[in-house]
Amino acid sequence: MFYFQFVSLGSNTLDMKLFKKFAAIAICALLAACGGDKPTPVNPNGNDDPKPPVNQTEFVPEAEMPILAWYSIPPAYATLERYQELKKAGFTINFSHIYTLEDAMQSLDLAQQAGIKVIFTCGDALNTDTENIVNQVKNHPALCGYFLRDEPTNADLPALAAWADRIRTLDPNHEIYLNLFPNYVDEATLGSTYEEHVKLFTKTVKTTMLSFDHYPVLESGVVRGGWWANLEIISREAAAAGLPMWAFTLSTAHHPYPIATMASLRLQLYTDLAYGAQCLQYFTYWCPTPGTWDFHDAPIAEDGTKTAVYDIVKAMNKEIQARAGVWVGCKVQKVYHVGGEIPYGVTTLPNPLPEPLKNLDTKGGEAVISFIENGDYLYAMMVNRSHLQGFDYTVSFTKDVAQVYADGSIVNIPGRSANRHLDPGDCAIFRLNK
Repeated sequence: MFYFQFVSLGSNTLDMKLFKKFAAIAICALLAACGGDKPTPVNPNGNDDPKPPVNQTEFVPEAEMPILAWYSIPPAYATLERYQELKKAGFTINFSHIYTLEDAMQSLDLAQQAGIKVIFTCGDALNTDTENIVNQVKNHPALCGYFLRDEPTNADLPALAAWADRIRTLDPNHEIYLNLFPNYVDEATLGSTYEEHVKLFTKTVKTTMLSFDHYPVLESGVVRGGWWANLEIISREAAAAGLPMWAFTLSTAHHPYPIATMASLRLQLYTDLAYGAQCLQYFTYWCPTPGTWDFHDAPIAEDGTKTAVYDIVKAMNKEIQARAGVWVGCKVQKVYHVGGEIPYGVTTLPNPLPEPLKNLDTKGGEAVISFIENGDYLYAMMVNRSHLQGFDYTVSFTKDVAQVYADGSIVNIPGRSANRHLDPGDCAIFRLNK
């Protein structure tokens, strides 16, 4: 408890300006003492995303978005402290490249102690000795699923389907994980068009998710236009097959890809979520040994030291989990694009605007607009399609609306309209009743 005494000045009349000044100082001191830094009140009609009020009581329902670390902790560095470090960075699934059963079992045990899951792999043995290995690991509490291979072609699919069936017969309760090529791989390599390749994969292998990689942000600053078309295909085929979509962001630089920034991660991850991703994957967590690719500036360097990217990734994952309740288990109604040169293979925001949008002016800014159903609500999500430039925008709705802020708090917007600023790669989320 704190007590404040205002001392009389001169004739026992307290100057009102001084009173306000002292009162403001006193209130700030009280707030700091009661819980550290407190957010400032919202100005719902102001620009940007102001912080929520101190007494904010409504938040997004709690949920956990699965976040997977590709090429994670190597066996030579496998300690409980390293697995705890991975969890502190916001990862929920570990995927280390492991080639012996002994190392794989150690990974499962350490992950269990740290409170995370594991995509299991132990080299060729999982294929050549499937029954023995699956029976040893299928009841482990840290097991998330089994990795078969990365980026198969059509010619690989029959053998992969047979392998998946053997695992599924022994263990029907865990994921069977394969990851597909991006759509810029040529038809000669795939064995068909990209869309036919994805359809054949889901029909033949019958995995428990549909995962693909595509790293759109280039060193030149250009974002590959085909990335959005890739998301369109994968999200559509995942929905048709009744599978969750898993998608990537790039966290390890190598030519022609730059060092990750908060804006580049936001662009990739929030766009993945706008298209309905139910697991987010980082390539990579630990820096692979440079060889064919000149890998560098991963979250964890090859020698095990943290880099600046680790802190960016940690902050990014915290930001996502604060609003995970918007996305986990959601159904994407429709995704549109607006502003600038519309990428190929996507849908332009129509005129007249779809309900519940009444007006949207991005003032030239380029954006993805996604309508997402989850529970009792409809969410309108806008992602800045540029990781280099922010933009101001105005938006209004035909229904009462609230904004979902970056910390997960929900604040009603008077007048159903708002003027805002959207940072590079960032997203804005508005909640409406269905």
